[in-house]
Amino acid sequence: MQVQPYLDFDGRCDEAIEFYKNAIGAKEKMLMRFQDAPEGSCPGGKFPAEVLKKVMHAELTIGSSTINLSDGRCQAQAKFKGVCLSLLLSSDAEVERIFPRLAEGGTITMPLAKTFFASNFGMLTDRFGVSWMVIVRQ
Repeated sequence: MQVQPYLDFDGRCDEAIEFYKNAIGAKEKMLMRFQDAPEGSCPGGKFPAEVLKKVMHAELTIGSSTINLSDGRCQAQAKFKGVCLSLLLSSDAEVERIFPRLAEGGTITMPLAKTFFASNFGMLTDRFGVSWMVIVRQ
């Protein structure tokens, strides 16, 4: 069994995909746009013209994990409340390289520091509002 996060960027999914590719080395595994959906897959008729080029579903791999992404209903700013993604890294050098990239345009909520449970740990909210914990375990 697996649990895979599904993030709804509400219209900014293409931007998020490129950001995660550059910031943390995510790899695009699959991408489907609304215009590529099979005929009859939209409840109530056709998708509105303004969403046709938006992302219906995408999958990114980050290390050995998969996250799913979408533009959702493309109606407003995405709100990621009550969820935090934890990025486990293998070395302090790796966390010191990735943390500032992931924080670019976002907010660092806890700067990188040694803790009783990690050789390096920090928290941030990225430019899309996704909360992250970045950690190198002891």
